[in-house]
Amino acid sequence: MLAIVCPGQGSQTPGFLAEWLEVEGVADHLATLSQITERDLTAHGTVSDEETIKDTAVAQPLIVAAGLVTARALFGDSLPAGVIVAGHSVGEITASALAGALDEADAMNFVKVRANAMAQAAAATPTGMAAVLGGDPDEVLAALESFGLTPANANGGGQIVAAGTLEQLAALGENPPAKARVIPLKVAGAFHTAHMQPAVGTLAELAGTITPKDPASTLLSNFDGQPVADGSANLDSLVAQVSRPVRWDLCMETLAAAGVTGVLELAPAGTLVGLARRGLKGVKTLAVKTPADLEAAQAFIAEHTSN
Repeated sequence: MLAIVCPGQGSQTPGFLAEWLEVEGVADHLATLSQITERDLTAHGTVSDEETIKDTAVAQPLIVAAGLVTARALFGDSLPAGVIVAGHSVGEITASALAGALDEADAMNFVKVRANAMAQAAAATPTGMAAVLGGDPDEVLAALESFGLTPANANGGGQIVAAGTLEQLAALGENPPAKARVIPLKVAGAFHTAHMQPAVGTLAELAGTITPKDPASTLLSNFDGQPVADGSANLDSLVAQVSRPVRWDLCMETLAAAGVTGVLELAPAGTLVGLARRGLKGVKTLAVKTPADLEAAQAFIAEHTSN
């Protein structure tokens, strides 16, 4: 059984889409998505520098667009039957579009508004996020609480992402939990915390203008890791997601329970297959980073979707 996973913010790197423009149809597809988001995603995926693509208002549309264009290059207009789709944070919007719960234009408009609203919320107070790797989970959570930080992402595989003010994160970095490392992330805000609450109202208003559909493929929720069968419930969850923690650990538990044998990550790939290697022992993984990975990806898809 195949799982298709879509990464979240922080996975982007300068120039990561440059080679994809050589694939037939990608340049036109990316241009269309750029028009919807009012961002030059082609430039941001090829020539923009690291600081530019770290900006929330740029990063989020860029990441969703990357997943959509690489998915079309792999699958055309429809996913193979029987796959499970999941996305981490903003990647859940990519996953919702691929699963048919949102049409592509609605997904891109949603991420545009989400990115702008979250960037505005982040500007109110200097905040950020840091990955805490290793350590005893209970001790890590206790340390975060002591510094006033939120465990914004429970990623499994021994990784919890802390979010809060820059001062709180600095204090954590100076006093990490025993046997743990603290690594600052390339994001510009404390996402999935109360700091993002102002964005929830903006997205709730937008959601009222969208007509969602029930997913055509199994779609997992960041809220509890469970499949979401109802399109309206999925849209409501996407709205609430910006200010509540991402439970990627529970998504991986569901993948394991479902008997997934292969995890394929769409561009900008690498982060989620890394978590899968630690949290889904024995499950094969493949990161689709460049067009050079397409041939291997086709073979991987055939291997894990065959009956």
